[in-house]
Amino acid sequence: MTTSEPVDIDLAAGDAALRLIVAECFGVEVPTFQGEGPSCGHPALFIRLSRCNLTCTKCDTKYTWDWSRFDPRKESTKRTVVDLLAWATSSPVELVVITGGEPLLQQTRLVPLVRGLLAAGKRVEFETNGTLAPMPELAVDGVLFNVSPKITSFGMDEAKSVVPAALEAFAASGRAAFKFVASSVADLDHIAELANAHRLAPVWVMPEGTTAEAITAATRVLADAVSARHWHFTTRLHVLAFADARGR
Repeated sequence: MTTSEPVDIDLAAGDAALRLIVAECFGVEVPTFQGEGPSCGHPALFIRLSRCNLTCTKCDTKYTWDWSRFDPRKESTKRTVVDLLAWATSSPVELVVITGGEPLLQQTRLVPLVRGLLAAGKRVEFETNGTLAPMPELAVDGVLFNVSPKITSFGMDEAKSVVPAALEAFAASGRAAFKFVASSVADLDHIAELANAHRLAPVWVMPEGTTAEAITAATRVLADAVSARHWHFTTRLHVLAFADARGR
């Protein structure tokens, strides 16, 4: 069981010195929840990595990649694996969400971090856009991938955002849930096409919106059609609870 006592993690010297490009970490000093997907409502810690390989127009974390609007020197820092492990294991919260940006851009350096978190009794969820297949060292017990392919309505060219080989690798891992942002029933029809083409399951649908009003409106548009397809439905709890405040 995870405790707030320091945890002795056996890392190789090289692993301990590895640095990750981090946008922010939160959930220790001010508690919060996982706001989306299969673990919605669970207490969670967040390690948000910087940098992304996509440029979605509706992205709500552009401070991790849009350097036309944000200064990377102010929006990101380099933190060692040991530092991040010490931060995460200072809290009794079990769930650690590694998100972005696109966290799997740094997946080689994430292997020792994930190993350390699991050894400390944590469980790990990755929030990923599904364009990069996970390394086998990350697809292990205690890890779940919340894979969120970005469709055209989210403001991204699917020639770049839908990578069949990567999606099929996630599906084959048995450790993935596929979470799609939608705002219309037409979006659901397209999601069904993608899910059937690449054998993606389970499918979760999340209403688009960065305000409680927008999420409520999209939920009412989508709910009947999602339930008719026997898919899962998730809200965006952090938006409803904390008005989409950064670091919550």
